This record gives sequence, C-alpha cells and structure tokens, in this order.
Amino acid sequence: MPYAASAAAARRKRRADPLEGVTPREREVLGLMAEGRSNHAIAESLVVTERAVEKHVTSIFGKLGLPPTQDDHRRVLAVLAYLNS
Repeated sequence: MPYAASAAAARRKRRADPLEGVTPREREVLGLMAEGRSNHAIAESLVVTERAVEKHVTSIFGKLGLPPTQDDHRRVLAVLAYLNS
C-alpha cells in the first residue's frame, strides 16, 4: 500500500465514529437532545419514563467519555459529538 494511502487509513482509524458504541435508542435520545428537548419531552416522545431517559443519557455520557466536570456541559458536548458524526 502506498504511503499516502496507509497514512489516510491510519487517520480514519484514529477518528473513528465517536458514536460507534451508542445504541439505536441512544441515538434517538441524542437526536431529540439535539432538537433542544428536555428529558420530560424526550420521555413523552419515546413513550418511556423520565428515569429511562436519564439512564440513556448517563450511558451516552459514559460511551462518549464525558465525565462530570465543573467546566463543561456534558449534554452540549454529547449533542456536538452527535452533530459532528
């Protein structure tokens, strides 16, 4: 494989889809989050409990490597990852 092609393949591998491990249901939740919906509105739209939405959101944060911090808003960062994927 020519050097340029192997370098390009290596770059693609490094920037793999950050949502790769996110389930289809979690992608639905992320999509609704991207629309600015609250957990309550997401729960009503998906016909689940708010607690189920909270569990999905927590799982999404974990899969995207977004630990709780004082400086960052994880919900916004998760939506940005969704929009950029």
